[in-house]
Amino acid sequence: MAERHRLPFDPIERAADQWSQRHPEVARMRAVTSLMRVHQLVLSELDELLRPLGLTFARYEVLVLLSFSRRGYLPLGKIGERLQVHATSVTSLAQRLDAAGLIERRPHPDDGRAVLAAITESGRRVLQQATDLITAAGFGLTSLSETECDALSSLLRGPRAAAGDF
Repeated sequence: MAERHRLPFDPIERAADQWSQRHPEVARMRAVTSLMRVHQLVLSELDELLRPLGLTFARYEVLVLLSFSRRGYLPLGKIGERLQVHATSVTSLAQRLDAAGLIERRPHPDDGRAVLAAITESGRRVLQQATDLITAAGFGLTSLSETECDALSSLLRGPRAAAGDF
C-alpha cells in the first residue's frame, strides 16, 4: 500500500474529546468511528491491491461467493442478499464482471424475472490471483495477530447477531 500521510494526532480521540463535551455514549461513538475508519483503511488497501486485476474488493467478493456456490452460479438477488448489497449495486457489479469476462449473466431457467451470474474459467483464474494477493497482504490486518483477529471476530459477532445478520 502507498504510504499514507500520517496525522500528528489521533482524529478519533480528538473527535471523542469534542463529542464528550456535547453528547453521551463516548465509548460507543469512539468504537463505531474506529470501526468505520478501519473499514475504510482496509478497503482502500485491498482495492489498491486488486486494481491491477481490474477488480475492487466488492467485485472480488462476488467472485468468491460464486466460486463457493455448488454450481458456480447464483441469482443476482441471492448475491445481493448474501453480500448485503442493494440490487442496483449487484447489477452494476455483475455488469462490470461480465464485461471483463469474469462472469456470464444469463436468464434464470425457472424465473423469467431473475438473472443468474456464473463464474467463468477466466473469473476463476483472476480470483486465484486476487486471493493470492489478498492473503499475502494479510487481508489488510497484518498489524493484528491471529489471536487478535479471532478476538475481533468474536467481539463483532454480538452486534452482527443483534442486527439480524444471522
